[in-house]
Order: sequence, then structure tokens, then C-alpha cells
Amino acid sequence: MPTSAQEPRLLRWLDCVTEGIGRAIAWLVIIMMLVQFAIVIMRYWLGINSIVMQESVMYMHAAVFMLGAAWTLKRDGHVRVDIFYRRLSARGRAWIDLLGTLLLLIPVSLFIAFSSYRYVRSSWAILERSPDGGIPGVYLLKTLMLVMVALLLLQAVAQLIRQTLILRGKLTTTPPTHEEII
Repeated sequence: MPTSAQEPRLLRWLDCVTEGIGRAIAWLVIIMMLVQFAIVIMRYWLGINSIVMQESVMYMHAAVFMLGAAWTLKRDGHVRVDIFYRRLSARGRAWIDLLGTLLLLIPVSLFIAFSSYRYVRSSWAILERSPDGGIPGVYLLKTLMLVMVALLLLQAVAQLIRQTLILRGKLTTTPPTHEEII
């Protein structure tokens, strides 16, 4: 990880935004777990079924994955084939990350944005509701797709800045430490 004293203000700000959202999402996981526990208790012990509560778990689950994607990227937590990457120098890893951001992350994020924009827009146009009488804000759930893209693109900017600084020798890093599966 780079030393934060060497990082430009914009990079620190972008990382701060991503970290803040990641921390909020961590709390949402706990809330989601408690709501799911309450649903089970209500359903099997009290015989009460709540569609709104069941849908709220689905909404929270979607929020965790979509809003947590940028945080996972920042923490280098997405799946990668580490056979070569971990043996590379800091500059080699920076090149791989830079090219991955430019050739994969940004194009895929833009594809998701362009593919989902009309879908989200039409949902907002009719203020789409749950067909089962649950949470009335389906359009908010669908909006998470575009929010995810925005957060990923912000993190892509941070990645590009960081990797460029590493390649120019203006930012030092420590080798990545990941748990090994095998």
C-alpha cells in the first residue's frame, strides 16, 4: 500500500470517499443480518409474514454488493490470478493495474452505465413499485446500478493517479499481502 503522506490531496479524498462508503456498507451487513433474523423469528415462531421486510433484505443485499464494489477494488479484494502478479516488482504491478483499469475497469463500467441507463430511467419515469406490495421504491434499487458505476469510475480515477505516481517513482508501495487459498 502507498504511504498516504506522499499521496496528492485528490487521491486522499477519493480514497476517503470510498472508505467511508465501505464502512457504511459494513454496518448495513449487520443491519441486514438482524432484519433477516427478525424475519425468521416472525415467520416461524409468530406466524407473521412481512413482504416489506423480505424485500428490504434484498435491497440491502443489492446495496452491499453494488456500493461495496469500489471499496473492494480499493482494497485489492477482487479475484485475480496471482500467479505472475505477486512476483512482479512494484512497477510491474503498477503497469498491470494501470492497464487493467484502462482496458477493463473503465470500459466495463461504461458498458454497464450505457446498458442500464434506459432501464433505470424508465423505472424512474413510472416510479416503479414492487408488484407484491412490498417496498414502493423499486426505481431506487435499480438506481444502485448507476451509483455503482459512478463509484467504480471514481475509484478508477484514484487507481490511475496512484499507479501513475508509482510508475513515475513519486509514490512508494509495499508488496501486496493476500491470504493464499492453496
